[in-house]
Amino acid sequence: MARAQDSFTFTVGKLDAGMAILLGDRAHLIEFPSVLLPPGATTGSIVNISVHRNVAQERKRDHEFWSLQEDILETFGSQSPENPQLEVRNVTQTSVTLEWPAIKLASAKLRSLDIYKNSQRLASIPNALTNFSTKLSGLSVDTQYTFQLLLRTSAGTYPSNLIRVRTHTIADTSGISVCFANVTDSVLLENAKLALKEMRAKWSDKIQIDTTHFVCTTPAVTPAGAQPAGGVAAAPGAEYQRALQLSIPVVQPQWILACHSEKKMVPISGYYLGVTPPNSGYSQRPQSMSQASLPSSSAAHKHSASRQSLPSIRRPTPPSATTQGPINEEDDEEEQPPPPKPEMKHKSNGTMDRNFKFPTSPTQAQVVPPVPSLPTQARAPKPEHEAGSNRTNEDDMTPVAVVVPSSVEVPPPPPVEKEIRKSFVESEDGEEEVGETVEIDLR
Repeated sequence: MARAQDSFTFTVGKLDAGMAILLGDRAHLIEFPSVLLPPGATTGSIVNISVHRNVAQERKRDHEFWSLQEDILETFGSQSPENPQLEVRNVTQTSVTLEWPAIKLASAKLRSLDIYKNSQRLASIPNALTNFSTKLSGLSVDTQYTFQLLLRTSAGTYPSNLIRVRTHTIADTSGISVCFANVTDSVLLENAKLALKEMRAKWSDKIQIDTTHFVCTTPAVTPAGAQPAGGVAAAPGAEYQRALQLSIPVVQPQWILACHSEKKMVPISGYYLGVTPPNSGYSQRPQSMSQASLPSSSAAHKHSASRQSLPSIRRPTPPSATTQGPINEEDDEEEQPPPPKPEMKHKSNGTMDRNFKFPTSPTQAQVVPPVPSLPTQARAPKPEHEAGSNRTNEDDMTPVAVVVPSSVEVPPPPPVEKEIRKSFVESEDGEEEVGETVEIDLR
């Protein structure tokens, strides 16, 4: 085999802008960098160029290349993101608390972590790299739901397992999760904890994501509960303030005992902190039916004694409008009592009849006030026989008391039509009975 030629002869044809044109023996023309020419070479110079293969450098290059490929494969190709594992932490009548382990992204970058309810995207989990739980509220009572997480990364999409959850009924109290704070009555606190244990509920001294109620009797701090705020022992604790910020209802321990007694979820409206519980006998021994229903004799005696000590109620009587006057033949007749007046009642039912007219009340017998007696004038003396007959008539008549004008009581004037209508309208609005109206002539 012929040995390969080690060098070649070229003639420098032209130098231009750092590039030389070399001409070979067989009219081969190549471009060659002028920087690589020997010093002093110009146009027309003859140069020899040798070309050799560097095998050692090729092997070194190949080794570095494949080492880099193995590092890339081990770093980015051996591990991939894992599918999240969704779990149920707590279930109540209207909420579900879900949790999952820390997501593993390997070398991928996180795009988003979404929660799906009934195969529909519900929301995106905030701070997915540090947040590993979520609480979904606003659910219906005794309803089945499906939940799933969907992890999106730069390496692809990874769904979690699908879980099915049914919310609790009103009679199921196992979903209660209580955070105890300052309960001044230790016996009441122990009874509440025993009731939670029997209901298969849970409690703690710290607020957690599945905490449903904050139980205390005072917002002040306790050694085992919340920490003091502002260094004041009687100030509201940090856990109490956090419960208010998270809108966690603050109730009294009697609510737990009421749920245990009723064996169902009791409304918390009557057990808020600062409100007197509707039935404070849950923590005490119940009374017997006879003691609870029948009043004691001492109480009845005290009640009757207090009624006897009260003065009798005096009902106002209308002032007498009749006065004594001179007796005549008409006074001998007995006055007929006025006919009973029909009871006028009117209650509004929300509508008004256009043809409605106010009923006319029957007028009572008009009472004419007595006319004061006029001063007597001196009369001329009569004959003796007339004087004797008059004297006998005066002896037969009974004396009559004279009424002084200043002592006559005049009743108030009757109300005008506008006042009567106004009082009737007020009774309509208040649904009260309309009183009787008496018209008195003052002439």
